[in-house]
Amino acid sequence: QVQLVESGGGLVQAGGSLRLSCAASGSTLMINVMGWYRQAPGKQRELVASITKTGRTNYADSVKGRFTVSTDIVKNTVYLQMNSLKPEDTAVYYCNVNPWLGKDYWGQGTQVTVSS
Repeated sequence: QVQLVESGGGLVQAGGSLRLSCAASGSTLMINVMGWYRQAPGKQRELVASITKTGRTNYADSVKGRFTVSTDIVKNTVYLQMNSLKPEDTAVYYCNVNPWLGKDYWGQGTQVTVSS
């Protein structure tokens, strides 16, 4: 089992920045990929960014050049630095862990609201 605790969401004006954090605990050796998804009202949950144990990253086209995903392996924490935020980035952001075996794990979600 992997437990995830997220922090860092909030309200920001367009053009501003936020940093999300997600700390993993428990069976962290199981972790293969960590990442962030988001879900806006009335829309499906979508991948925002992910990072593998070897540091390979993947980003949604809509956030490339603005968001950066990173990890602190010692702390088993994944971060999402979000710059140049836009109103369309408003969503609940969920931390995700994809283990080597078994089901994915999800954080509780943190609200990000970008005002215009």
